[in-house]
Parts: sequence; structure tokens; C-alpha cells
Amino acid sequence: MKKNIVIFIAVLMIATVAVFVASCSGTTSPTVENGGSETESRAAEANETEGVASGEITVYTALEDEQVEEYLEVFNAKHPGIKVNIYRESTGVVTAKLLAEKSNPVADVVWGTAASSLLVLDDQNMLEPYAPEGVGNILAQFKSSKPVPTWVGIDVWETAFTINTVELEKLGLAVSDISSYEDLLRPELKGHVVMSNPSSSGTGLLTVTGLLQLKGKGTGTGWDFLTQLHENIDQYVHSGSKPAKMAGAGECVIGVSFGYAGIKQVRDGNPVVVVFPSEGSGWDLEANALLKKDSIDPAAKVFLDWAISDEAMNLYKANYPILANGKGGKYDGFSSDPVDQLIDNDLVWVASNRESVLYDWTEKFDGKSAPQK
Repeated sequence: MKKNIVIFIAVLMIATVAVFVASCSGTTSPTVENGGSETESRAAEANETEGVASGEITVYTALEDEQVEEYLEVFNAKHPGIKVNIYRESTGVVTAKLLAEKSNPVADVVWGTAASSLLVLDDQNMLEPYAPEGVGNILAQFKSSKPVPTWVGIDVWETAFTINTVELEKLGLAVSDISSYEDLLRPELKGHVVMSNPSSSGTGLLTVTGLLQLKGKGTGTGWDFLTQLHENIDQYVHSGSKPAKMAGAGECVIGVSFGYAGIKQVRDGNPVVVVFPSEGSGWDLEANALLKKDSIDPAAKVFLDWAISDEAMNLYKANYPILANGKGGKYDGFSSDPVDQLIDNDLVWVASNRESVLYDWTEKFDGKSAPQK
């Protein structure tokens, strides 16, 4: 099994507890800052949000457009008096916008954005602790380990190749020839691979940091592989799903994207297959958080409660096989348990080294980036 859940839990808990110890009183027991119990805190929060029928909130998200539309339709039916203003962009863009607005936050809620990004925001004290209703159903490794969590995961997304079988055959290759990252270096693929830009795309970042963790983070290891891969790259695009869409449309042979994006191309009837690299997939969590603001609208907490409810989780299940509550769904493309596909991934390392990785990547490879819109 490529992913060691125990190691990840230990690393994440050590790092987040250390931050809590430094900023609070040194206790790791489940208490809140006002001295009450976590149960009492949840009861107070329930009273605060109970009966909320109206409000207006701004939600930043990196979920796919069609997912946002589908999910919000269900939320709006349940809470018609709450107006939800959506800002939707790729993970890197959402993260940069949130950081730029740190002194005057616009968003009330972050929804479905990389946990590695939320760790960056949390480190800068931008997240308000909040335990949504049902947070006890979320597995420990998929939420903040602070006594009152600052972020809560909903699902996992992972690196996958979307391969256009028609275009691949024109190069004299078969799908069986492409099963690993190393296969992307084949000379026949020069100029036929499209990948997400890690500066603007969470998928690009999890792929790059995944490769660095698989092949070595230092000079002459993972970076050497990325340099070789660069020779076969046609362009780096500013979206996690776009490489899969381009492969589906025949605009490239292989799109290095993520599982759901490729599976959607299959479902849409395009001549593609989805391959998960044999070495294991880089991954991240889509997660939610409450922004720290002078005034927090109770409707924001209502939204976060709903966003991890059974109703919402059943919506996520249609698109992702690994859910934060451990009750994932199934979709084509996995030969075994989807969790087995995930690499040993240190999200704390990813968050801590995000800026330096992006700086080095930009210095080396940005020349093939697609123009920004």
C-alpha cells in the first residue's frame, strides 16, 4: 500500500499541535479557549446557527464549475434564504487571492480548496476555528488536529493521466506503453504532453510535490526528472482539469491531470482512458474553512455544516472515490482500493515549502506556460 496513513497522521498532528502549543497554553486536551468543553462549544455554536433562514456569504472555491452548480442547487433548495456568492478559480489563484486579502478578507468561507493551501493560511492566523456539525464523522487524518479544527477535508484528488487513444495510436504507441511517470519520457511523446502549472493549479502542485517526494527533493533527483519531462511538455496550462479536457478533444495526446477530470472525459464519450501512474499518485485534500473576520455571518457556519453533511458527502461521492468520512464511492480506472494509489504525502512539508518549490519550478520551466487569461 503506497500511502502510509499512520505516518501522515503523526506528521500532521505533530506539526499542528506544535503550532497550537506555541500559540495557546500548552494543553492538547479537547478544550476551547474560553475554558469550556468542546461539547459545550458545539452546543453554543448550534444555538448560534439554529434557525438561520437568511444571510449573504461569499465563498471561494476551487471545485469544478459543474460541481459547484450541482452542489449549490442542493444547498439552495435546503436554505433558500441564504445567498451564496461564488468566486471560483484554480487552487493557486484562490490561494493567492486569499493571501492578498489577508488584511481585509472578502471571503467568508473557503470550500473545496487544497488542504495544503489552508495550512498556509492557518500558519498566518487567517482561519477561524470552527467545528462544523458532524465533524466527528471526518477521519482524523483528513481534518485539522487542533482541539477546535481550523479546516475540515471533504475528499481527495490525485494525479492521473488522461490519454487520447486515437492520437496515441498515431504515434505508434499503445495504452499499455504508458503506465508510469517514466513512460512520459518516451521520445515519441515529445511535444505531446500537457500538464497543469503548479503556480496556478493545485493539481499541478500536487503532481510536482508528489514527484519530488517520490524521486527525492534535493538537487539531481526529482528536479532532474522534471527537467527530462519538460522536454516532452507542449505547455503548462493554468487549470487542473484542462489537460484532461485537451486530451479529450484531441488537442494533446496525454494530459497530466487528476482522476475526476479524466473520468468525466470518459463519461462524456471521448476516446480516452485514464491511467494512474504505477509509482503512485501525488494527492491533496479538498477542504473547507471559515475565514477570520471582525464579523462572522452565522450563515457561513450553516454552509460549513451542510458542506460535510451526509447530503453533501453523497454528492461528492459521485465524483471522488476517497471521502474524508471514509465512505468513498467507486468509479472506473482503479484496479484496487483507491487509497492504495496514493503516495506517502507530507502535506505539512508541501505547505512549508510551497513558495520555494514554486519559485524553483518557475525559474526552470515557466517558459512553456500558457498565457494567463
